[in-house]
Amino acid sequence: MLQSRSAALVAAALTLSTACGGGSRPAPAPPPGDRIGSTQARVTASAPAADLAAAVASNGALALDLYRVLAADAQENLFFSPQSIAFALSMTYPGAAGSTAAAFEQTLHVSIPEPQYHRAMNDLDRQLRSRGEGASGTDGQPFRLRLVNQLFARKGFGFEQPFLDTLAEEYGADVRLLDFASAPEPSRAAINGWVEQETEDRIRELLPAGTIATDTVAVLVNAIYFNAAWAKAFDPALTRDREFTLLDGSRILVPTMASGDMPARAAQVAGVEVVELPYDGGELSMLLLVPPAGGLATLEEQLTPARLQEYVAALHGEHLALTLPRFEVRSSLGLKPPLAALGLGVAFGELADFSRMSSEVDLLVSDVVHQAFVKVNEAGTEAAAATAVIIGPTSAPIVRTVAIDRPFVFAIRDHATGALVFLGRVVRP
Repeated sequence: MLQSRSAALVAAALTLSTACGGGSRPAPAPPPGDRIGSTQARVTASAPAADLAAAVASNGALALDLYRVLAADAQENLFFSPQSIAFALSMTYPGAAGSTAAAFEQTLHVSIPEPQYHRAMNDLDRQLRSRGEGASGTDGQPFRLRLVNQLFARKGFGFEQPFLDTLAEEYGADVRLLDFASAPEPSRAAINGWVEQETEDRIRELLPAGTIATDTVAVLVNAIYFNAAWAKAFDPALTRDREFTLLDGSRILVPTMASGDMPARAAQVAGVEVVELPYDGGELSMLLLVPPAGGLATLEEQLTPARLQEYVAALHGEHLALTLPRFEVRSSLGLKPPLAALGLGVAFGELADFSRMSSEVDLLVSDVVHQAFVKVNEAGTEAAAATAVIIGPTSAPIVRTVAIDRPFVFAIRDHATGALVFLGRVVRP
């Protein structure tokens, strides 16, 4: 496919999770730019249960694919939102045709017809938005799990109507016009500012300097913010410095929380400590996977959807004396090489076909970038993420002690659907 030198498309994907209830924080300002787009309303009908399960399974497979590729190159902490990335790529998918569409289907592990997949993603998005009614966040405000989708476009650029209709009906995204041609840097600043407010100041500068050029034609955005208190908070008075063993076997002292006697669901599976820590409201939890000392690489290599399900299925009620380090992780990731390795390579080259997105110019994906943040402390968890897909031309209970004092994997998981909203590891708290 011939590249056009006169246009570029940036598709930025952020998945934002925010308050399901009220709260004193003011509502975010609307996206910048004049509003146009499809006249179609968002579909609110539920997807068939089998389709929803298939979409969640597809997203989970992508999550673990990306985790293995990213973890192989990372020597330190890692954190990202596979759900944000899945929504971002899924919003780009209806613009792809031919072998490019097939590459999206392979990378996203799509196993059902495309219209059913988008409807299931719509249902998943709306279900995640509904979580946390009446629950608390870490900061005294309500629980927040909020998602937003938005397409920013250059004034005068034309998209295919079916593409815009899919974004409106299944992802709730309209179009905001910005003057990329005459004011690329102010346009970039406006989008970044909107992303920052949607993620409660946690994701800044999603689009780096120079990302928006005079020939940029669009920025497709999806954002995520999460803030939830633990169902049972850790007592700060019990937090003290404890040893944590690093990957090389050396030990450091890190601030470590302690639970005393904590009712929780836990298991031991093939030497791996599996612990589920619920958030207030009981609809999401953090799943901790702690391998034996020196066993992180083996755990990561064997972490398939089937193995993860085995860990979840083994969980049962226990009373734990749990220790867990406080930690904060911020990641900035380039996803183009990992996604190319996972089968999306054609979308990044001259043979890319995004003719279902626009017939005005030949388009390709020039880059995919992702930022994520997580903070875990005695009160609960705060997390945010953003993804940008850049497209250019072309009784007396037995109390068992679990000390999380070595590298571990963790996920923030929605109970009802099984969706992996966030995924990461800690090797140095």
